Amino acid sequence: MHGRRQKREKWILLAPAVAVLGTITLLPLANTVWLSFTDTRISALPTPVHFIGLENYIFALTDPDFQDALLRTLYFTIVSVGLEGVLGVAAAVLLNQKFRGQLLLRALIILPWAVPTIVNAVAWRLIYHPDYGALNSLLFQLGLISDYQSWIGNPATALNMVILADVWKNFPLVAYVALAALQTVPGDLEKAAAVEGASPWKRFWTITLPWISGPLLVVMVLRTIEAFRVFDIVYVMTGGGPADSTKTASFYIYQEYFNYLRSGSGASYAVLLAGLSAVLILLYYTRAKRQGQGAAG
Repeated sequence: MHGRRQKREKWILLAPAVAVLGTITLLPLANTVWLSFTDTRISALPTPVHFIGLENYIFALTDPDFQDALLRTLYFTIVSVGLEGVLGVAAAVLLNQKFRGQLLLRALIILPWAVPTIVNAVAWRLIYHPDYGALNSLLFQLGLISDYQSWIGNPATALNMVILADVWKNFPLVAYVALAALQTVPGDLEKAAAVEGASPWKRFWTITLPWISGPLLVVMVLRTIEAFRVFDIVYVMTGGGPADSTKTASFYIYQEYFNYLRSGSGASYAVLLAGLSAVLILLYYTRAKRQGQGAAG
């Protein structure tokens, strides 16, 4: 009886939060799912809405332009998150060493992540400017290029330049999480391995990296989900161009909604993208659960 009362009191206390979350999350999601089954269009005049079943989804799954956008998004996600992981862990290992100016460098390295994404995008767009950009000037002075390049105006390089800007902003987050995890690695383990003759590289792979893999996995999966939904930095830096070379899935959905005013089909694209994001979350949950069971065993 006492247990039932406690359970009822918990639900009463949680009810306001559940109501708020349901209002701001579930209702818009339900509305988006409903729109995805209709031919709704954004119009100044009232227009009839027809239920068309799975037509939007069939079109979305067979749309070559959307498939290309998904491939670009997948490429952006793999490359950017991969580089952020490597640079973040490398920076964390460096910052975990004892040297003069360590605290100052720890404070400075977080600055890119603290910069708003829009400001970061504008700054990098100026750096890439074909006439007076700092990147062209630096490479020209070093003799690495003979002429100034249009880095984000060239379909062959534009997406990679956006990735570089994204990596610069977000690798400090990975670095700080990895650095915090490094603080928990027992020094006795590394000392014992060093006594046995293990090289620093071997100690890192066999002791340090497995020890910090849990927190590192969390931040990498969160960054993966965020990168998979990338929009703002693309919108500011390239607008999806040139020649759609930086048009990601989120940018494609934005155009479907607000450029072409097809909210029904745009909703179907959004639901598909949300479903793929949910798959990423499920993969993370499964991986984390297996890791937890392995640690418990």
